[in-house]
Amino acid sequence: MSRLSLTALRKMKAAQEKIAVLTAYDASFSHALEEAGVEVILIGDSLGMVVQGQESTVPVTVDDMVYHTANVVRGSEKAFIVADLPFMSYANPGQAIANAARLMAEGGAQMVKLEGGAIIADTIAELTARGIPVCAHLGLLPQSVHRLGGYIVQGREKEAADELLADALKLEQAGADMLVLECVPATLAARVTQALSIPVIGIGAGKDCDGQVLVVYDMLGLTPGRRPRFSHDFLADTGAIQAAISKYVQDVKSGDFPTPEQQF
Repeated sequence: MSRLSLTALRKMKAAQEKIAVLTAYDASFSHALEEAGVEVILIGDSLGMVVQGQESTVPVTVDDMVYHTANVVRGSEKAFIVADLPFMSYANPGQAIANAARLMAEGGAQMVKLEGGAIIADTIAELTARGIPVCAHLGLLPQSVHRLGGYIVQGREKEAADELLADALKLEQAGADMLVLECVPATLAARVTQALSIPVIGIGAGKDCDGQVLVVYDMLGLTPGRRPRFSHDFLADTGAIQAAISKYVQDVKSGDFPTPEQQF
């Protein structure tokens, strides 16, 4: 059975069919997500916090990402697989190519995700020229949380919003095939989604994105401490993990998630 392709995801955007994305870090959750109809599984470096108990994503290594990506791939057959390049694993194009190759060849990923604006456009161009699909990531950048001063909504001011849109266009021009927008105002996310021809996946970015992504432990209410405002406890609604994941997919597809209270 072949996995979902980038072409299929682009067709979903064109048809205005919402794309359901969730994180997974092991084979069991990967299987559960696929059974519920999740189209894209992201092996996020969020595993540093929710699996390893780290204070941020910064300590996660390429070895960690390869290991968890391979586990997720073994648990699924149809979903499109995206894996994060972790902190400082793509400081220059050569390093990015070597580490992306590991995530694809050893881990089985179909696409790699990396954070940053125009400064990484050359790296994206180098990756895509070598046949490595790239998902860009703008807005709140967890790997830069120390520089940003915390987990703060990005792009509220006009100048910052215009810069983010310009970055998005530049990254698409460089070859990015997908974009994650995290913690930006819903109006800005709508502008970016309309301006780009590639799928735009939101997390805390409003309902007008082409799809939504959440950390699976957040949407199951399992993450210790305060849950992000943009998340929702689907397990509390349904009482069973599989039903909760299915409800998430259903609500993303129908546009019921996120609600106005879950956006900025």
